[in-house]
Amino acid sequence: MADEGISAADVVARLKRRMIDEALPLWSTVGWDHGAGGFMDRLHRDGTADSAAPRRVFVQARQIWCYAKAAQMGWYPEGRAVALKGLEHLLAKAKAPDGRPGYVHRLTPQGAVLDARRDAYDHAFILFALATVYALDQDAQVRAEIDALLAFLDGHLRSPHGGVHEGLPVSLPRRQNPHMHLFEAMIACFDATRDLSFQNRAGEFFALFLANLYDKQTRALGEYFEEDWSKIAPVSVEPGHQAEWVWLLKGFERITGCPTGQRRAELLETALRYRDEATGCLVDEGDDAGKIRRNTRRLWPQTEIAKAWIAQAESGEAGAADEACMALARLERHYLSHPVPGGWYDQFDRDGKSLIDTIPASSFYHVLCAVTEAEQVLEG
Repeated sequence: MADEGISAADVVARLKRRMIDEALPLWSTVGWDHGAGGFMDRLHRDGTADSAAPRRVFVQARQIWCYAKAAQMGWYPEGRAVALKGLEHLLAKAKAPDGRPGYVHRLTPQGAVLDARRDAYDHAFILFALATVYALDQDAQVRAEIDALLAFLDGHLRSPHGGVHEGLPVSLPRRQNPHMHLFEAMIACFDATRDLSFQNRAGEFFALFLANLYDKQTRALGEYFEEDWSKIAPVSVEPGHQAEWVWLLKGFERITGCPTGQRRAELLETALRYRDEATGCLVDEGDDAGKIRRNTRRLWPQTEIAKAWIAQAESGEAGAADEACMALARLERHYLSHPVPGGWYDQFDRDGKSLIDTIPASSFYHVLCAVTEAEQVLEG
């Protein structure tokens, strides 16, 4: 790797140590509310807890996933206990507290309901967390929660036009984002249970991707749609999501044998059109003609481009492993070199100035997922 002067082993080992020695301890101690319970939504930039910040339910689910995944990888012995404690809090506070099915959208720091909306994106991450916790112990109660959540999706959120509504109450525009994460959750549910029904459920989202979300002419994944899946112009393209689908399609191929190589190559090629010249990082948004609309750059697209290259490396694509390493090195250099060990910068402007003053917990899932994938594939 000419311009980085590092090996895959070096960068992956360093990132793994950051997770084990810094991030996992930080977010389970300072990042846990020892009074009211639940995970903190964010830390102040000095690494102290922002205990007054409202608690987004999808962030609770993501943190549960992080600790269950770390336990599964053998990285963090306490991970299982932290995940179970987080899940217990989530079920007690966010699941049907108003007597209606499904999970609420936001809680106060004390655990009261702040926003009772039922949001599809939140439910995708709750399902994803449940699947990963289930994979640890095959606990029958966790499986029952998975089945209850699926019943809620089928009975309350399913749209007659395919896919799911944004939430309850139903709102527009429709987004590809909740569908992408439900696709991810169904793959995780299959991995955890080996139940073939999850292959079929994942297949429904794959079909939706091909029929409505992805434009084969422009080779771009759209973000926003009308109720009947017609495109909303001008089409918004988030290169981070283009990259994320590359990795997810590889996961779908792994569990079903359905070939996805052509679409993965196209998505990746499109994602790479939207790069910041100075750093090589992906920017936040473009249009479907390849022009950049927002040249800010958040952390999460950088983890997703790394995962996309990792998926291509797993498929045997020449040069993909080197590209993955360079993407991970950019992530480390620009976003993870924060004065708080285990913290990160969330977003920069085009001049490299940090735009977010806090350290959001929501980024942990992206970072940990990229590092666990890198270890399994690049080190495998």
